[in-house]
Amino acid sequence: MIILKASWEIDLIRKASRIVAEALAELRKLVQPGITTLELDAFTEAYILKRGAKPAFKGYRGYPYTLCVSVNEEIVHGLPGRRRLQEGDIIGLDLGAIVDGYYGDGALTLPVGGITEEARRLMAVTEQCLKQAILKARVGNHLSDISHAVQSHAESQGYSVVRAFVGHGIGCSLHEEPQVPNFGPKGRGPILKLGMVLAIEPMVNVGSPSVRILDDGWTAVSADGSLSAHFEHTVAITENGAEVLTVMDSNGGGVADAEGEGSSS
Repeated sequence: MIILKASWEIDLIRKASRIVAEALAELRKLVQPGITTLELDAFTEAYILKRGAKPAFKGYRGYPYTLCVSVNEEIVHGLPGRRRLQEGDIIGLDLGAIVDGYYGDGALTLPVGGITEEARRLMAVTEQCLKQAILKARVGNHLSDISHAVQSHAESQGYSVVRAFVGHGIGCSLHEEPQVPNFGPKGRGPILKLGMVLAIEPMVNVGSPSVRILDDGWTAVSADGSLSAHFEHTVAITENGAEVLTVMDSNGGGVADAEGEGSSS
């Protein structure tokens, strides 16, 4: 069942999402060669708690950390540890926060020092996929219009979209209905309605879309070892389009318009 959110519920999701966005902005400053992924996790947990929120991931389905850190060929759910980032890596950072029982969720992929042109282009295209998807998050559209926007843009640029993991509804649970795939034909699935809140999260590979899970039981990597990137926003469906909640603007998120990018996405 898809749960439509009242305005006061979206306000709480917005607060949680803003903390996610601000934590990601701080992590952007910390990501550099030599830092360990466990240090990034410790910073994130302390930051979320300092803001009066709770980490959304820690303990969720047994996940032991606050932050998911996915480096190079790792797609999602990478475990923090003693690994030190190296010049030329790319790192996906995925985190969530809880405010008064409501969740925000967001992710981005960052360069570690100087990176290859291939890595830079992959990151740019994946972020473009997210922006194109957000433009389709409008009242009256079908859910699969979001999915199709991701797939069509990624594949037009020569990349593949991961099918093993999808976006999701979000609210008083981290994962709610509906699932939001990053692939599929447009014009199918539920009609988007006012009050829906979605976590839209393209995961794009340079090579094959196939995935394998490492022995730690969590880390998902590209089966062929190719680079992967991941971006995510929590988005509310409003009368005027998609409001991106995972932004730092104190007045709330930008609303995507029909001309192109959302004003704050």
